[in-house]
Amino acid sequence: MKTATVRDLRNHFADVAKWIEHGEPVTITRNGTPFATLAPAKAAKPRKVDWAARLKAFPPVGKGMPKEATEKLWSDLRD
Repeated sequence: MKTATVRDLRNHFADVAKWIEHGEPVTITRNGTPFATLAPAKAAKPRKVDWAARLKAFPPVGKGMPKEATEKLWSDLRD
């Protein structure tokens, strides 16, 4: 773990930020005493979508319908 002083943060924040971006936690010291730790933020996990379950919930229009009902549906939609 790297350490930085309050003065380092004030004068060289870009350098300290690069350490954090590269995954290195940084302990901040004041008068030689550590009082805070800066660590990289945890990346949000991408949400997995269960597409198979979603497709089962919404069956295609016309599937399992008699031909007459399907034709009526399409004619109603066109009109």
